[in-house]
Amino acid sequence: MGKDIEVGATEYTTKDYQDPPPAPLIDPEELTKWSFYRAIIAEFIATLLFLYITVLTVIGYKSQSAADECGGVGILGIAWAFGGMIFVLVYCTAGISGGHINPAVTLGLFLARKVSLVRAVMYIVAQCLGAICGCALVKAFQKSYYVKHGGGANELADGYSNGTGLAAEIIGTFVLVYTVFSATDPKRNARDSHVPVLAPLPIGFAVFMVHLATIPITGTGINPARSFGAAVIYGKDKAWDDQWIFWAGPFIGAAIAAFYHQYILRAGAVKALGSFRSTAY
Repeated sequence: MGKDIEVGATEYTTKDYQDPPPAPLIDPEELTKWSFYRAIIAEFIATLLFLYITVLTVIGYKSQSAADECGGVGILGIAWAFGGMIFVLVYCTAGISGGHINPAVTLGLFLARKVSLVRAVMYIVAQCLGAICGCALVKAFQKSYYVKHGGGANELADGYSNGTGLAAEIIGTFVLVYTVFSATDPKRNARDSHVPVLAPLPIGFAVFMVHLATIPITGTGINPARSFGAAVIYGKDKAWDDQWIFWAGPFIGAAIAAFYHQYILRAGAVKALGSFRSTAY
């Protein structure tokens, strides 16, 4: 067990922390536990609620601004809706499923060996199904507005190239997944007892800030389930033409964030090299 030394004004204190063991690639025992299926249900419901509230906000803003240019919540309000819902839902589900609500987050945690392959696949399936159901509820309640105002689907804005849209999604997702790793780092949790309680706050705020920056470019995906669910229910060609950007970008950004946090900030590469050298002699 390692010890982290914290320097105060007049004294030194030590606090213990221990990284959890890497998750197995395939864990058959998971399939026999109710907690595994409960976590999948939690991811499904959380993503459903996330898409329901956020897409309703987008549709409401577009319908109000169409009648009055100064009407509606504006881009700032849309960003708050996405960031605020992530804050609320991560807080509610973190103790059950980890509060991923995003295939890119799930992929990043899988690459860092925080979840097994089986759990990662099932989470992504649940998230995509939840997103489809959430958008379907919006369409069922406000069909005319839903079709008229784009169904909340992500599309690359006019004037931007595919490369620009892809880069925006990569960087935006990197910010989100990097924040997830930092906010849930066991080393930080051991140092600051209040961090587990506050972890959903920086994650939600990261989503808020990324939306402010990238809504004018791609409408902000950074969540393949969010983009996929809206495209399935909206069903127009433009949403599907750009769909690859909203999968490739977030997955690349999540992979970079996982590598950066695990192998550079947490010195995983140095530790692995040291272990290799010690066994070589």
